[in-house]
Amino acid sequence: MSLADHIFIDMCRDILENGTSTEGEKVRPRWEDGTPAYTIKKFGVVNRYDLSKEFPILTLRRTALKSATDEMLWIWQQKSNNIHDLHSHIWDEWADENGSIGKAYGYQLGVKHQYREGMMDQVDRVIYDLKNNPFSRRIMTNIYVHQDLHEMNLYPCAYSMTFNVTQKKGEDKLTLNAILNQRSQDVLAANNWNVVQYAVLVHMLAQVCDMKVGELVHVIADAHIYDRHIPIIQELITREPKAAPTFWINPEIKDFYQFTRNDVKVEGYECGPQIENIPIAI
Repeated sequence: MSLADHIFIDMCRDILENGTSTEGEKVRPRWEDGTPAYTIKKFGVVNRYDLSKEFPILTLRRTALKSATDEMLWIWQQKSNNIHDLHSHIWDEWADENGSIGKAYGYQLGVKHQYREGMMDQVDRVIYDLKNNPFSRRIMTNIYVHQDLHEMNLYPCAYSMTFNVTQKKGEDKLTLNAILNQRSQDVLAANNWNVVQYAVLVHMLAQVCDMKVGELVHVIADAHIYDRHIPIIQELITREPKAAPTFWINPEIKDFYQFTRNDVKVEGYECGPQIENIPIAI
């Protein structure tokens, strides 16, 4: 059965049974009707996914792989901050009249900096180091840029990736591992979505850098379940996990900037019924 499902179930049970309620606190998010959106939360959740063994997509319900990949490429490849470059509407609530989300997400990854090796943005710096200095302990990105926060329509949630390369005994190819740091996460709406996105990113970077995939470690400072999501989560984690599907990535792509959302797919993906119209706190 899918290990990703078991990780998700254990995390949700821990939050529900051992988490802290924010009811009565002064909270920023509101439901569409203006009611404060309270949560049950856990601090410092850490989940580990071995990408060499399984692609971590939930089978309890469907995660839209291509849409998740599209958003990741919007940020990491297009380095865009405009929703008109997306094929979905998940960012519409945070966009201005021109479609911009401000100096957030992709904008920050696209800012060029002067290095000894030349002018590069954060993504190109990562790829350069993975190819030329793979055992560096300094291969990372950070889009939580304090001087620009006032110009972001939403502060970054998943804000940092740290890459670490290992040489496994008896293997010629290097192994690419990564840590995703997230300050805050809506577990029902976004947990597996983010896990899938960054699992795809690790697969893409490993392929273009001629490496194998290793572990993705997901660190969440504030992992929370919104009050109106509790009954949905309670039902979801009673479902029986199914076998993990097989992940496919187009082996012909050797340049990160040539990938599209159609260059990845999961084969044999069986999952439980989708949850429609999840209320989202803004």
